Amino acid sequence: MRTPHPSSLALLSVLVLSGCGGGGFSDGGQGQSQSPGGTATVRMLINISPNLTQAYWEGLVKPFEQANPGIDVKIEAPTGKGVADTLPQQLAAGNPPDVVETLMPDQKLAAQVLDLTGQPWAAQTPLADQAKLGGKIYAVGVGVQAQSLVFYNKSTFEKAKISAPPTTFEEFDAAMAKLKDAGFLPLQTGGDFLTGLQLLQLSNPSRAQLHPSWQQDVSAGKLKAGESLLPYLERYKTWIDKGYVDKNALGMKYADAETAFLSGKSAMYVMGSWFTASEAKAKKDFEVGVFPAPVNEGQAYPGPQGATLAAPYMVMKSSKQQAAALKLVQWLVTDPAAVKSQLQQDGNFRTGVQRDFTPLEQQVQEILDKAPAGVAQGEGYGDATLPKGFNAAWNTEVQGLYVGKSPKDVAAGVDRWLAGRS
Repeated sequence: MRTPHPSSLALLSVLVLSGCGGGGFSDGGQGQSQSPGGTATVRMLINISPNLTQAYWEGLVKPFEQANPGIDVKIEAPTGKGVADTLPQQLAAGNPPDVVETLMPDQKLAAQVLDLTGQPWAAQTPLADQAKLGGKIYAVGVGVQAQSLVFYNKSTFEKAKISAPPTTFEEFDAAMAKLKDAGFLPLQTGGDFLTGLQLLQLSNPSRAQLHPSWQQDVSAGKLKAGESLLPYLERYKTWIDKGYVDKNALGMKYADAETAFLSGKSAMYVMGSWFTASEAKAKKDFEVGVFPAPVNEGQAYPGPQGATLAAPYMVMKSSKQQAAALKLVQWLVTDPAAVKSQLQQDGNFRTGVQRDFTPLEQQVQEILDKAPAGVAQGEGYGDATLPKGFNAAWNTEVQGLYVGKSPKDVAAGVDRWLAGRS
């Protein structure tokens, strides 16, 4: 999820900051910033996913701790649904971490985050310019996550006599009809954040061609988000009605949906590039391929690829260990071994970094190379940002399609949510 990943899990969670200040650590108890021996303790709130386990994070920072014996890195898993749910709770309690991984700050959160613009190394990190907020760098990342990818079971395509991956939504619908007729569940989805995430990922390449400045236009009131996404909602509703997705999918967890696809129980799975890490570890008797998300009839294909910052890090301004925290973040995004490890572990990419690619990762790299542009999806990042919580609100509304809501009702619900936060 970055895994939703879980980078992508927390991107889809609600971040509602209370009216608290920067907080800060107390002199004792849970918030203390010094270990008994005088070592500086840096608390890092991180995203946990099937790829990014607690053990992985602890192993990742161990070389840093060995090279910096005066710094102890304390890895903290979310206590809420995710990082975006946990951070506001910690801020409200006056006990924020020193470093936060996964989130991209908006204007409200940026006030509590250390400005990294003056750090020369920060400008050299991936998507540094695109992710600027008001011309400033608040978050730095390890690499790039491709978001608009459709992974598919090549065996099911062969048995359904589908000779080539679809390029338009019309071809996509036709392929799903063939797959269903051949006895396969055409498209794997699930509950949690997955339902809404997949529809956003699918819509990116076509939406970006219709509305290149989508987030900015929605924020400026020039465009309604729900109304502009209504055609995708209407198409998705037909998939539910025709059985192209499991009508009971909302009861399936994100990890279980991933497992179902890798077990050969479904033909296609829309997900970000981090899925390649799970695919590489899975034991299966079929080959997985990948193609860019389809576009509307008459649009250029492939369209702009959904792209997000992989493993973004930010330092909280309230940290009493700013120097140590800053040193840790710099190491995480610039040390060759640390960068390579994170890219490899979560299926992410970074220009100029050489690592061993699996066949599926190589296909993703080729998709990124051929994409005419990268585009932010959903809440976005930098100045192309919608109010925090949009992705979660969108997800809730999309799931309403499974329980009787009409596409127009869903679109109207999305627009009402945004209108209440303008």
